[in-house]
Amino acid sequence: MSRRPPTTAFAVSLAVLLAAAAVVPAPIAAAPGTANATESATAADPPVSGEPRIVAALPDPATPDDRGEFVAVAAPAGTELSLADGEETVSFVAPGGAVAVVTDPSAASNLTDLPVVAPGLDLANGGETVTLRVVGGDGDAAGNGVVADRLSYDRSREGALLERRDGAWSWWPRALPQRNVTTHGPANATLFVLPDSPDRPILTLESADERILLAGYVVSSERVADELVAARERGVAVSVLVEDSPVGGFPRRSARVLDRLVDAGVSVRVVGDPHSFHHPKYAVVDDAALVMTENWKPAGTGGKKSRGWGVVARSPAVAADLAATFETDASLPETASWETYRVGRSFVRTESANGSYPSRIAPEALRVDRVAVLRAPDNAESAVVARLDAAERRIDVLQPTVEADGPFVRALKRAADRGVRVRLLLGSAWYDEEENRALAERLNEWADRTGSPLSVRLARPGDRYGAIHAKGVVADDTALVGSLNWNRHSARENREVVLALSDPAAAAYFREAFAADWRASGRGAEPKPGLVAAAALAVVVGLAALRRLEFEK
Repeated sequence: MSRRPPTTAFAVSLAVLLAAAAVVPAPIAAAPGTANATESATAADPPVSGEPRIVAALPDPATPDDRGEFVAVAAPAGTELSLADGEETVSFVAPGGAVAVVTDPSAASNLTDLPVVAPGLDLANGGETVTLRVVGGDGDAAGNGVVADRLSYDRSREGALLERRDGAWSWWPRALPQRNVTTHGPANATLFVLPDSPDRPILTLESADERILLAGYVVSSERVADELVAARERGVAVSVLVEDSPVGGFPRRSARVLDRLVDAGVSVRVVGDPHSFHHPKYAVVDDAALVMTENWKPAGTGGKKSRGWGVVARSPAVAADLAATFETDASLPETASWETYRVGRSFVRTESANGSYPSRIAPEALRVDRVAVLRAPDNAESAVVARLDAAERRIDVLQPTVEADGPFVRALKRAADRGVRVRLLLGSAWYDEEENRALAERLNEWADRTGSPLSVRLARPGDRYGAIHAKGVVADDTALVGSLNWNRHSARENREVVLALSDPAAAAYFREAFAADWRASGRGAEPKPGLVAAAALAVVVGLAALRRLEFEK
């Protein structure tokens, strides 16, 4: 299965290309009807427990002639049911619990652990509506059956299961295990920001005695490569995972780095399907876990451009957790060795950042109460939204861009509606500025209109950093640090990794870092052009009064 980059307007596509991070969402299979799985809406409430319902479907199992496709149905034992797609109808008596209604029982037995019932429907990959009816029950005087549930999709996804999770329908790669949020006990941790502390990632890699598992979108830093080669030479087992189709093409600089790593005996693999993009930035180093918002390249970990956040958690449990994710992605069917992948490939020339910035924010070592591992597409969206919905006092968010009508911004507005102070600092790079400014104006106008304590600013980096690339959140006493961009594509299609640090001191560290960037960014979005003259007049007339204003820290 070949992957196509999500489509969007040219300006946004260019922004994505240059930022190499915030991928704009593409349409996910829609399922209008009783169970609606469109991108912008959640599913209708599923039937109450005990009522017949459709729970999943596998329209395209990636087998010859789609052998093994099925619809999974749950119903009480003895219920007479029918499934119809407008062309054919199959009837059966529910044995109780969930079953797979299949056309080919022998093929389906290799694709699902559910008991199978035959015959089933031939599902169309190009779109289908499946209706579940209860036959002979109350209200079925005509004997045609009473509609109990309905599922529709516009197109299937090869090898993906369409399933109902948390009241909504979504596609999930059948071969990819789903993991819940995992929470671990106290851990010693070092918190840092970039570009202030580019030595932190390097020192972590340098400390390896036994293993380094390094996962990223791209790896193009020669300094990082130096440490990986040195580790391999002293007997450390070193493995690297990168994305196989970066937006804009595979960088020539990264190809040279990966060639060098393979020549030194490092295992390098490139991740393909089922992830749309392999986008995390983490490393497992012995029993420590390094998780960042930044890429393994000069602009990111090299400290040459991007504002980023990072944490090193010295916890065998967290390290083992991330190692399991690494091994899963390394063993996916569409993941290939670098040696195989690079044959016949062409690579693109890219610019390398070379900025220089002072170190204003020092790293801090502390004991963190709890560390939770969040992953996309598994659980990060729901976990982050739940954290925002639970906030009682304040939320600070640092993001390059956000999806205006996405689940995260809606959660911010809900928080502000209930009185939580919300601050959102967005990137101001030229490829993001126009869109971010328009969004800042809309959200600030909404806050003024509703009297909600929400404010949005565009970053003014000055000499502090080159551009916002961090994806950071501080909600009350929890800090979230990782690769998750605030759009549905990142949350639902990409591999992303986030650490949630539940600890007042950790939250205070990142909140202070945020506050410094917030203060440096002034009062937010610049006034609309039509308001400039009035604002200038107000400055002249009321200069003395303006001098007494206290600006929010």
